Amino acid sequence: MHQIVKDLGIDQLSLAERILLVEEIWDSIAAEAEALDIPQSHKDELDRRLAAYHTDPHAGSSWQDVKARLQKPSGGMPC
Repeated sequence: MHQIVKDLGIDQLSLAERILLVEEIWDSIAAEAEALDIPQSHKDELDRRLAAYHTDPHAGSSWQDVKARLQKPSGGMPC
């Protein structure tokens, strides 16, 4: 456990209280999300993927296919 957790007394909270704390922290981050800069490399990758989609919209897998593969006992991964 990190020292800050002990210093702030978070380790003394119940599980339910810690979950509520995490939700509050996440909400505070989300409220300021526009202040985060998206790296240019991420923007470039999104542009590349969008262009690939527009070139061939049927090249990928549907969500239903992906979900079915993931729900297989092997996780859809080859042995």
